Amino acid sequence: MEIFMNSDDLIVSKTDLKGMITYGNEHFIKMSGYKESELLHAPHNILRHSDMPKIVFKLLWERIQNKMHINAYVKNKTKNGDFYWVFANVTASVDVDNKLIGYYSVRRKPSEEGKKRIETLYASLLQAERVGGVNASLKLLNETLNHSGVNYDEFVIKLQK
Repeated sequence: MEIFMNSDDLIVSKTDLKGMITYGNEHFIKMSGYKESELLHAPHNILRHSDMPKIVFKLLWERIQNKMHINAYVKNKTKNGDFYWVFANVTASVDVDNKLIGYYSVRRKPSEEGKKRIETLYASLLQAERVGGVNASLKLLNETLNHSGVNYDEFVIKLQK
């Protein structure tokens, strides 16, 4: 069953360099269905929904490991198997010497129209992935972006408006 964020909610979490959760705000804990003690030091992908194409996470990790941010629509699963959609901004955390020390993500309610469009795209990317792996999914994503005349960042920002 789908659960929904309120429009003024922000879900915040932080991870270490290996993706292990080091912090989650109240909304993060509530939406996940887990207790805080179950989330802390657990891998963030505990929330990964099987409807998410691997290429989205490949792009995410490439960006944040290079100290760049990324926006993405993400479908998460809860402890009891329910799911919820978010529009996420994921960013690298650095220390005073600009050394990478972890990652943080701030999520808000996705636009309904954007969510509908991304669900269709993600289903196509998953199908391509099943047939030809992540490279096939990346090829389809790039074809979709080229057809739209935008890069990935422009695409997801337009979906959120």
